[in-house]
Amino acid sequence: QVQLVESGGGSAQTGGSLTLSCVASGDTSASYCLAWFRQTPGKEREGVAAISRKGTANYANSTSGRFTISQDNAKNTLYLQMNSLQSEDTGMYYCAARYGSSCYPRSFREWTYWGRGTQVTVSS
Repeated sequence: QVQLVESGGGSAQTGGSLTLSCVASGDTSASYCLAWFRQTPGKEREGVAAISRKGTANYANSTSGRFTISQDNAKNTLYLQMNSLQSEDTGMYYCAARYGSSCYPRSFREWTYWGRGTQVTVSS
């Protein structure tokens, strides 16, 4: 079992930056993947970025080059640094976890554990 708690959401202007955090607790000694997903009303939850326990990161095409996923294993904390924010980045951002070592931000159905989310709103 893994518990996830996100923080750091808020409002930003177009072109601005925000950093999200996600603290993991529970069975954090195992090999697992961590990821960020986002969702807007009426749309399916989409992957943003994922990272393995060893630090290998993978990104969705829509965020590659603008967002950076990272982690501090000593603090069991996952981060998402978001730069050059666009209005299309608005949504609820969720932290997710699943056991494994090949970590890609693909279908949300592949992920086992979820946080409650943190809202990000980007406006001009």
